[in-house]
Amino acid sequence: MLIGAKDADDVGVYLLDEQTALAFTTDFFTPVVDDPYAFGQIAVANALSDLYAKGIDPLLALNLVGFPAKKLPLHLLNEILRGGADKAREAGVVILGGHTVDDLEPKYGLAVIGIARPEEIIPNSSARPGDRLVLTKPLGLGIITTGIKRQRVSPEIEAEAIRVMTTLNRAAAHAMRRIGVRAATDVTGYGLLGHLRNMLLASGVSATLRLSRVPVLAAAWELVAERIVPGGTLANHAYLTQFVEWDPRISEEAQLILCDAQTSGGLLIAVPPGKVDALCGALEESHTQAAVIGEITAGAAGRIRILP
Repeated sequence: MLIGAKDADDVGVYLLDEQTALAFTTDFFTPVVDDPYAFGQIAVANALSDLYAKGIDPLLALNLVGFPAKKLPLHLLNEILRGGADKAREAGVVILGGHTVDDLEPKYGLAVIGIARPEEIIPNSSARPGDRLVLTKPLGLGIITTGIKRQRVSPEIEAEAIRVMTTLNRAAAHAMRRIGVRAATDVTGYGLLGHLRNMLLASGVSATLRLSRVPVLAAAWELVAERIVPGGTLANHAYLTQFVEWDPRISEEAQLILCDAQTSGGLLIAVPPGKVDALCGALEESHTQAAVIGEITAGAAGRIRILP
C-alpha cells in the first residue's frame, strides 16, 4: 500500500509491481444544482478530481446511485446519468456499470480506478519550506450553491458556478506531471484551509497565505455578507480556527470563504520556487487558472498563517 488511510489523502494506491500502481477512490453526493444533467456532470468531475490531484489519469468507473423512484420521475435519473456519461467520455473514462438503490433523495457519484507508474504519483506529503502554493480554481462554490438552493442567485451566476464545477482538473494534472511538483491535493468539502492543513500535517510543515492572491467568485462575497453560507462551511471554520493565525484585518466573511466547502474545486499544488513560472505557464496554456496564493514555511505541522 503506497497511499492509505494513514496518509490523510483522498486516494488509495496499491503497488501491483515495480512499474504499476493501482489507484482507487470514490465520491458521491446530493444535488447542488437543479439541472439534473449539470448535476451528473458535476458529480463525475468531482469524483475524478482525487485522482487528478495525484497526477493520475482515471481509467474505469462504476456509477453509485441513490434515487427516490416513487417520488421523482425516472427521466430525471436518465438526465443525471447522461450528464455523468458525457463528462466521463470527455475524461476518457469508461463507466462499466454500477449500482442503484431506492433512496429518500437523489445521490450520484462514481467509484474510480486509475493506473500509474509509482514514481509519477504526486503525494500530499512531500511539501517543503519555500515551496509556492498554486490554486487552479476560484473559491466560493459552496456559498453560491447554497444561494442557488435559496433562490438568491441569478441564472448568469449559476451558469458560471456550473462552468467551474464541471471543468475537469485533467489539464492541471497533466501540467503538474510534465513540470514536476512536490505535492498536491484537490479542494473540496474541507475547503481550501482544510485540505491545505491535511497537506501540511502529512508533510510536517506550515504555510502562509495571502488573501488578496486567492481567487474568489465575485458573487460569493455578496452572499456571505448576507450570511448565506452552507453548514459545511460553518463547521469547517469552527474546527479550523484553532489551527489558523488570522491577521486582525481578515474579516469573518473572508475567513468563511477560505473555509468554504467546495464542490468539484481546483487543485492546490506545492511547487519548488524554481518551477513556479513553468507550472503557471503550462496551466495558462491549457486555459487553467494559476494563482500563486502563498508558500510553505518551516514550523509546527498543520499551522496556517493568513495575511491580507
